[in-house]
Amino acid sequence: MTEPDDGLTAIMSERRQLINLAYRLLGSLAEAEDVVQETYARWYAMSRDEQDAIASPGAWLTKVAGRLCLNVLSSARTRRETYVGEWIPEPVPDSSEWRPADPADRVTLDESVSMAFLVVLDSMTPAERVAFILHDVFRYSFAEIAEVVGRTPAACRQLASSARRRVRDAQAPATPVSRQAQVVRDFKRAWEARDIEALLGLLAPDATAISDGGGLVSTVLHPVQGAERILSALARLEHRFRGHTLLERTVNGQPGLVAQEDGVTVSVYAFEIADEKIQRIWAVRNPEKLRAWTAS
Repeated sequence: MTEPDDGLTAIMSERRQLINLAYRLLGSLAEAEDVVQETYARWYAMSRDEQDAIASPGAWLTKVAGRLCLNVLSSARTRRETYVGEWIPEPVPDSSEWRPADPADRVTLDESVSMAFLVVLDSMTPAERVAFILHDVFRYSFAEIAEVVGRTPAACRQLASSARRRVRDAQAPATPVSRQAQVVRDFKRAWEARDIEALLGLLAPDATAISDGGGLVSTVLHPVQGAERILSALARLEHRFRGHTLLERTVNGQPGLVAQEDGVTVSVYAFEIADEKIQRIWAVRNPEKLRAWTAS
């Protein structure tokens, strides 16, 4: 009987960690999968002697994946300039609703993948984002992070500190998940009943709604701010919602909604809720970002 290759087992066990890392760094499951695939391709392109000379394969994989993510993030700003409308991170469903071909491709859902958190991450510089995620979320040392971003450990500490301030400044007061779910449920019911007064009562006066169609489906191209303006926009677009069924789902670890048409998910809605009010609504309609929701 052939003895198991402990090195290969260790390498493959890192896959889920790398997917989780890359998704948090990039906000895109598709790009995260591409980065992890390229990371493994580089590992297997080495000779066995070269592989054996690496003391910690897991650390090597993380370093390569981190550098690849840094490259993707650095080019993302240029690519965003040609993106049609607003760009929203790719939403991921709860693992019970999402069954990728490889279970190691599942993203662990926690507060570090909430839509609000990912949006704040997207406002950071690439180096800030990498330093913060590697240190504060995955607990890598600044010495290890320095090897990824190509800066000194002290500089990486400053990057993480700057990123931490961004997160703290943007953080809304914590709302229990059970209460979030109730607000989202009330919003769903009010929208289905076209109860304008109830909807106004659920939205913060300065609430913001942002849609992402990527130029592939019709949607509002710019953020809509103010509860009354949001409801006016929804009223103008009401004909597009006919035939849609709203379902309560977990979106990036938080209570959210999906809209289905003929059983196919066509929109995913994430919410930021504070002080019993909906502060932000993110509507992802770009079909390329909904593949995890539409795959059978």
